[in-house]
This record gives sequence, C-alpha cells and structure tokens, in this order.
Amino acid sequence: MSDLLAVSRKVAWSRVLTLAVAAFIFNTTEYIPVGLLTDIGTSFGMASSQAGIMLTLYAWIVALMSLPLMLATSHINRRSLLMVLFALFAGSHLLSFFAWNFDVLLISRAGVALAHALFWSITASLAVRLAPAGKRAQALSLLAMATALASVLGLPLGRIIGQLFGWRVTFLIIGGTAMILLAAIVRVMPSVKSEHSGSLKNLPALMRRPALMGIYALTVAVVTAHFTAFTYIEPFVVNVAGFTEGFATLLLFLIGIAGIAGSLIFSRLGDRNPSNLLTASIAVLSVCLLVLLPASASHAGTATVSMLWGMAFMIIGMSLQMKVLTLAPDATDVAMALYSGIVNIGIGAGALMGNKVSLEMSVSSVGYVAAVSAIAGLIWAGVMFRKWPSTAASSTATES
Repeated sequence: MSDLLAVSRKVAWSRVLTLAVAAFIFNTTEYIPVGLLTDIGTSFGMASSQAGIMLTLYAWIVALMSLPLMLATSHINRRSLLMVLFALFAGSHLLSFFAWNFDVLLISRAGVALAHALFWSITASLAVRLAPAGKRAQALSLLAMATALASVLGLPLGRIIGQLFGWRVTFLIIGGTAMILLAAIVRVMPSVKSEHSGSLKNLPALMRRPALMGIYALTVAVVTAHFTAFTYIEPFVVNVAGFTEGFATLLLFLIGIAGIAGSLIFSRLGDRNPSNLLTASIAVLSVCLLVLLPASASHAGTATVSMLWGMAFMIIGMSLQMKVLTLAPDATDVAMALYSGIVNIGIGAGALMGNKVSLEMSVSSVGYVAAVSAIAGLIWAGVMFRKWPSTAASSTATES
C-alpha cells in the first residue's frame, strides 16, 4: 500500500490543514491591497485610483500564467514545488516591505501573483490526494473555509496592522508567516509525485470534452455576476442604501461568515447531490442580485440578502471545483490551472462591468446587471446537466 494510503487520518488531516492555512495566507495577501490602497498611494504620492493598478496587475498575471506555470512544473515533485513557491512568496513580500518606489512594489506583487497562480493550480487536486479516504468534499470544504476566513479575518486584521504600523509591516508579517508555513511544509508534507497533472498534449483532449467546457463557461458567467456587484458592495451600501461605513464593514464580515456556513453545507451535501446543489445555489445567487436594491430599504433586508448571497457563492465555487476534478481525473492540474485562470478572467470582467455600470448608469444598478449574467448561468446549468449527463455525475463516482 502506498504511503499516501497508509498514513493515519490524523497525519492526513494535518497535511490538508497545512494547505488550508496556506490558502488563507494566499487569499489574504490578494485582498490586502483593497484595505490599504489609500495608504499605499499616499506613501508614493499617488491617488488611490492610480495605485489600484496593482490589483489589476495581480489578477491578470494569475489569469494568464496559471496554465503555463503548471505545465512548466508538471513533472516536479509537489513537495519540492510548494517549497519553491513559498520561498518566492515570502521573498516577494520582503521586497514589498523595502519597495523604494511604486514600480518596485509592482514587481514584488507580480512575484506574489506568480506564486499564487501556481499554488492554486495544484492545491485543490493535492488536497484531494492527501485527504483521508472518502473525504474529498471535506478537504475542499476546508480550503474554501480558509478562503472565506481570509476576507473575514485576514483582510480586517491586515488593515488594522497597516493603520497602526504602516502598510509595509502588513506585508512583512505576511512574508514572515509564509516562512513559518514553509517550515511546516518541510516537516509534515510527504514527497508527492506529480500524478495525473497532465501536459500540453492534454489540452486538445480537454477541449474536446463538452461537459468540462460547459463547466468553464458556467464559471465565467457566475463569477462575472458575483464580482460585478460584490466589487462595488461598499459604495452601494454607503451611497445607495445610505448606511454607515461601519455597517458596510459589518456586512463584509457577515458575508464571510455566511461563506463558511456554505462550505459546511457543501461538505455534507457536495458528494450526494452535486448538480442539484450547484443549480439551487445559482438560483439563490440570481434572486439575491435581483432583490439587492429593494432589500436595501432596511438593514435587516440587506444583511439577509447579503448572507444568502455569500453562502450561495461559496457553494458554487466549491461545486465547480469538484466538477472540474471529476471531469478531468487524468489531467487534474491542467484542468485546475485552466479553472483558476478562468476564475480570474471572471473577476476582471466583473470588476470592469461593475465599473462601467457605476460610471454610465448608477451604482444602484449593479445588482440588476449582475443578475443578467447569473440568470444566464442558471439557464446554462439546466441545459448542460440535461444535455451532458456526465456533468451531473456524483463526485463519489471518481473517489479513489
């Protein structure tokens, strides 16, 4: 029996937990500039809108480099690869701390984005392989919970540290935490050979799988819908609903908590009824976006809709990842690299759409415009699960 199968459940979960903590750190650093943008811009004599280019740069590097980096490292032992990318991650944050001008800061963030692109290309499939037998959904749920905690705890904590000690210290602490995680990886992570990662020659075969391509198209639709509205949730709450900035902060916290609840729901139901759960969650997302403006008449209405929204989107994200792993068991890393890039394309498209709506229409309309993409995704999901039954297959069918 192989080492991966022979290890105790406790050891297996310690490895998955290490990856989950790493996911928390990676997503925290992705979100951090949002809370520190004004301070960063001021330190370089720039407006926050000018400093915002670092967010765009990060997203597009992840989108464009996920697949090439995964292919370039497809035969490298996963433990060794994690060690290298964490070294790059930590070193880039150290460069952020010392950045003597904005261009240097952009270079450092590009290094972080490259590590991010590779990390998320291999982590979901790696967590599934390292998890105890029969616990694939729970392993993905743990990763998703760590992602949710990044917005609930990581972002506000990083903002507080930045306001007290300066934004550079926030980046330094993240880099230091990454070094601790690197030591943990050296200690608990086994030597994991690249398995079913795939190569460039797998791309044509993957492209000929209509069910998988359908999942990718669905991903673009729902991620674009989410970020069209979510990117502008704070100005919507303050300027449209007329609530305080404190309530906007509380709302982001509640959305994160709801996301954790969504991950728990998926961990219980994700293996049993994956397609029904995904379809229902897209339906909930669509309704939440449609009623976002009417619900903003009250604090309770806004909070309720936002929490349902956060819970639904977390389930959607986890369900889509599981679908990709199920539909591409022979080339999981290639498929997940494509998925990661597509998610970031959706993030960029949603942020751009929300910006256009805000400038040319009104922030109050972001929910309605976002709902169009969500409803299109809901219709497509219904068509897809009927036309290609393989997309509706339970993930347990491919449980190793």
